[in-house]
Amino acid sequence: MKYYIAKTIQTDFETAIQKVTEALQTEGFGVLSEIDIHDKLKEKLDVDFHKYKILGACNPPLAYQALQKEDKIGTMLPCNVILQEKEKGQVEVAAVDPIASMQAVANDELGDVAQSVRDKLQKVMDSIM
Repeated sequence: MKYYIAKTIQTDFETAIQKVTEALQTEGFGVLSEIDIHDKLKEKLDVDFHKYKILGACNPPLAYQALQKEDKIGTMLPCNVILQEKEKGQVEVAAVDPIASMQAVANDELGDVAQSVRDKLQKVMDSIM
């Protein structure tokens, strides 16, 4: 089982970020954090790396359900969604697969929540173009 869900879209990087953010909002996710890996690696290591951004996405009702079933699940929140420009005008979007993540947690009660999150993240992937 892969630990992520991915799709490549043909667009510029900034437009991809906007499309993914809007698709996440449609599925009830907010973006809590953004980490620009390209800029951080340049700042900290003085290396050039391709455009790469991590969006920390959270669906509050589903996060709350998960926290009620497993109080340490916050170590796996929020759901990370990455965007990386492999070639100019080509952006790969990938999101964590919560079902794969939950296999590391010995709590069967999380299965339904993980499936709900996965379904929503798959809808995000299916909707972006």
